[in-house]
Amino acid sequence: MTEPNDTPETKRLEELWGGDFGDAYVDRHTTFEHRAPFWRARVEQLQCRRVLEVGCNVGGNLEWLAESLTPTQVYGVDVNEKALGILAQRVPGVNGVWSPARELPFRDGFFDLVFTMGVLIHQPDATLPLVMAEMVRASRRWVLCGEYHAEESTEVAYRGVDGALFKRDYGALFLELFPNLTLHDQGFLSRDDGWDDVTWWVFEKQ
Repeated sequence: MTEPNDTPETKRLEELWGGDFGDAYVDRHTTFEHRAPFWRARVEQLQCRRVLEVGCNVGGNLEWLAESLTPTQVYGVDVNEKALGILAQRVPGVNGVWSPARELPFRDGFFDLVFTMGVLIHQPDATLPLVMAEMVRASRRWVLCGEYHAEESTEVAYRGVDGALFKRDYGALFLELFPNLTLHDQGFLSRDDGWDDVTWWVFEKQ
């Protein structure tokens, strides 16, 4: 019997991102200098010491966190081995760990901040609440997500693969699913700033 957190659709997408499709994504994303101001501001604002990125790819966010924090207190998980290998070379000292987002290998409250940037958008409906719950569980205080926003859940065509990208109101979903969260801050990162029209939210655990 298939477990609820291990559905065929979940496995299909994890294998997709862990294989050649994910390798091609790694090859397309190589420049991250524009992300520095955002992460420097978040470190100053949140005063976090130990952080985890769920779906870290090659470290385009983690490199700026490692600049401000102790690198050994910076963690990332991903299902793509190529991405984790590049992360180890690009950002020495950080902890790159292979893991599905739905089953984080860390104890409750281990991190000051747990975040995603463009990862929840790739979760199917069955897996999304599990990933969000793992983010909340592993965080002691702060949860941040930066994702494509839409008022209603909307599938977006993505490189010929069905069920691989969804716009949703992720901020509202976090507050609906986890009553122990309160909205601390939010904003928008536009294409003019080098991002990809990403809406971000910061939540605080009570």
